[in-house]
Amino acid sequence: MTGSEQALARTAASADAEPGSPKGEPGSARGARGRGTAPDASSWRSRLYRWDMKASPYAFIAPFFIIFGAFSLVPLLYTAWYSLHHVQLASLDSQTWAGLDNYTNLFQSDFFWNALKNTFSIGVLSTVPQLIVAIWLAHMLNYRLRGSVVWRVIMLTPYATSVAAATLVFVLLFSPDNGMINWALHLVGIDPVNWRESDWGSQFAVSSIVIWRWTGYNALIYLAAMQAIPADLYESAALDGASRWQQFRHVTVPMLRPTILFTVVVSTIGATQLFGEPLLFGGVSGTKGGSEHQYQTLGLYMYDQGWIVGNLGKASAIAWSMFLILLVIAAINLLVTRRLRKSQ
Repeated sequence: MTGSEQALARTAASADAEPGSPKGEPGSARGARGRGTAPDASSWRSRLYRWDMKASPYAFIAPFFIIFGAFSLVPLLYTAWYSLHHVQLASLDSQTWAGLDNYTNLFQSDFFWNALKNTFSIGVLSTVPQLIVAIWLAHMLNYRLRGSVVWRVIMLTPYATSVAAATLVFVLLFSPDNGMINWALHLVGIDPVNWRESDWGSQFAVSSIVIWRWTGYNALIYLAAMQAIPADLYESAALDGASRWQQFRHVTVPMLRPTILFTVVVSTIGATQLFGEPLLFGGVSGTKGGSEHQYQTLGLYMYDQGWIVGNLGKASAIAWSMFLILLVIAAINLLVTRRLRKSQ
């Protein structure tokens, strides 16, 4: 091979090799290996990123659904199964199919309708004054007052108090012998009232416990809603000569309609499930709701049938009846909310 031919061969070999590549390693082979690994790594990372974006939200909410399913959904379905059987607390293994007999017997029972009536009346006695006072307190705190933060904490204190402690204090206040309520009535010339044995007296006493515990909580909800109302609306009303009462009537209340509806529904649900206050207020006869069942709620009636009488099938039917009542309340809430949105 001549010298010129050797020079041409060396030039062709250097052209085939990648600049900066080691001797003996062709650039084409190295580039092929690079093209084979880099796209694989990037595609793997992109697939991992897409999987993370899709799966992470479900992983974040999974604990709630697991706990809800274990402690709410499964007991709810198991209660529905019990309500269709004759089941006694003393013999849980021996169950016999009852169909709708438990519901039929329940709706034919005077005690059920009495408990439903008491639940409704106590709910009205506790919810209406509670929400009215809560709106008034929130309206007062919405203006600049000295120590407003302290007043907010004080209003929330009853909510943080346990049901047992609050009820025991009210039992002493409504004691027929030496209670402070009867003492105050005696000062104004009213005869003492036997709060535990009286029909409306016992329901009023139980309702007062609920009012004391939940008024401050609802007042803070109303206060948060009032502070979200634009100040321009109040300024325009003041320029038009509206007083504070007129501003409250024509500005505050219309803007609070969704919040008022929310508190009404929540308070109604709480009244339907009322249990601790009448149980502790009644003492020995707490599960019966008094000697004449004068303040026995649905919650007390369910507890009495399930754990005192031992008829778990009927108690489960009561529980599902309460659940259906709550569904009706939720449906009414949905209809009213839609009408309010359309009107606005």
